[in-house]
Amino acid sequence: MILIYLSSGLFLGWSLGANDAANVFGTAVGTKMVRFRTAAFICAVFLILGAVTSGAGASHTLGKLGAVNEMAGAFIVAFAAAITVAGMTKLELPVSTSQAVVGAIIGWNFFSGSLTDYSSLTKIVSSWILCPILAGIFAMILFKILTYVMDHSRIHMFRMDALTRIGLILVGAFGSYSLGANNIANVMGVFVESSPFRNIEILGFAFTGVQQLFLIGSIFIGIGVYTYSYKVMGTVGSGLVRLSPLAALVAVLSQSIVLFLFASENLENWLISHNLPSIPLVPVSSSQAVVGSVLGIGLAMGARNINFSVMGRISMGWVTTPLISCLISFFTLFVMQNTFDQKVYQPITYRVDSQVTKKLQNGQNFNPDTMDQILKLSGRQFETASEFMERLQEMGIEKYSLRKSILDFAKIENMKINVLDKKKMDRLASGWLSEKQVAAVASLNQKTYSHTWTLDRDLAEISDHWKPRPQLPINKLYNKDLRKKLEFLYDLFSIQISEGR
Repeated sequence: MILIYLSSGLFLGWSLGANDAANVFGTAVGTKMVRFRTAAFICAVFLILGAVTSGAGASHTLGKLGAVNEMAGAFIVAFAAAITVAGMTKLELPVSTSQAVVGAIIGWNFFSGSLTDYSSLTKIVSSWILCPILAGIFAMILFKILTYVMDHSRIHMFRMDALTRIGLILVGAFGSYSLGANNIANVMGVFVESSPFRNIEILGFAFTGVQQLFLIGSIFIGIGVYTYSYKVMGTVGSGLVRLSPLAALVAVLSQSIVLFLFASENLENWLISHNLPSIPLVPVSSSQAVVGSVLGIGLAMGARNINFSVMGRISMGWVTTPLISCLISFFTLFVMQNTFDQKVYQPITYRVDSQVTKKLQNGQNFNPDTMDQILKLSGRQFETASEFMERLQEMGIEKYSLRKSILDFAKIENMKINVLDKKKMDRLASGWLSEKQVAAVASLNQKTYSHTWTLDRDLAEISDHWKPRPQLPINKLYNKDLRKKLEFLYDLFSIQISEGR
């Protein structure tokens, strides 16, 4: 059954390989500088490396948008995105897989009554706008610089041809790595929350369940590259703007840089550690990046070679992709649940208990009437986030951030600290947490929690090593790492709702 559920993600991986490989090697193949088979092999190898070693960062943001918590639901979300991408590929259009997945997740959110995280959605949608603009700017600058260097150098034409071919292969390898690191979240990100794989150790190296998931997905991306990407490579490589080999090199390099910027967790940590603005880790559209690059080159050449009819078709695909994917996801979820009797989401409940009301009384600036209304909800349980949010709005709490804050406090996530379980203790003492952090957790042995923030509070009271530091730029990296450790504890000690009652 697990393989059946994963099959839609694997199909999506194949679709991404068939479509998005054009964004890395399309310009090289379209200009006849690199043979298709060579491009496909290099692309597949470096895609897998990027996905397995650096794919976790972007998937985290996608998980915040909507945590698809049932395998059947994840199957439908991936299936809806895959059908959308496959349809666009059939039309020979470089569609955005990221947009297809985001649309499908929002469809799942609507169906399950889950709240769409607008902060994450804003990050992702803004990246759809920023991505082609950045790629176009990089492309224009790089094209001008390289053109100037070529005009003032005395490299023989045949020598230049050979160097360009080598450059296209190297840049294509870098682009493939960046594509795997950034876009594996689109293929397998929806399965992370319900992943059936457990951490294993091979020759002393830890191989996490998420990495296993990403490895399988990236292999199918590679298969898609080999079997069906040739036509789309032609559209990107020669249909939008007629490119010279040098321009093809610039197009691939500029879009690869953009993908890397939005995928590298190490780069983000480096920027944070040097008190510099960080770039959000989101699964950006490689299609939009390469189209932005090609248009940037076209503008640098005077906009004479831009085929605006092809640009119009591509733009229409970008606009309709998330809408089509969202509708397919919603209606297919309905069919899966009501016709095939499959559970497509795990209900998440929200309860206004005494801990929540005390927290709200102490930490929120509500007027007395509003607080009285909230107190009337004491003991009430809501089955979906949308139902709870609507009730809060009816009570006169119009500000979205306040309603979202109450929702987060009331969310039920049952946990039981059990350090007597050897497997859990081994993971706890793996070396990532400090000795004092482990000791603080162990001191809470057998204690149960219904809300994650109450565990945060108890740990912070026991040890300063669990306390977040003041919200200053210098502390951003420390607090980010602390948040990851807390999320690790939530996952480690999570229990089923029925067990927690």
